Amino acid sequence: MKEIELFYLASCPYCRNAKRAIGELTEENPAYRDIRIDWIEESEQPEIADKRDYYSVPTIFYQGEKLYEAHFTHSYDTIKQNIRAAFDKVLAG
Repeated sequence: MKEIELFYLASCPYCRNAKRAIGELTEENPAYRDIRIDWIEESEQPEIADKRDYYSVPTIFYQGEKLYEAHFTHSYDTIKQNIRAAFDKVLAG
């Protein structure tokens, strides 16, 4: 099983959108369920978060490579589209 790291903050609305998008994506494409998500709440696990280079959340890493980092301008659809692209890259890799 392939594993990604997903950095988030519990209070972040973009992170809530990412979680919702992941739920929808795994329903739309069952192959995405083969990706294990290591949810890392950055304020609770700063020792892990400090080892990665990112500015905003949610951010997805796979094997140390940043696949997606949200920005405050991202709509729900943009977040979902970027997560789908990240998942596709993980499955292809």
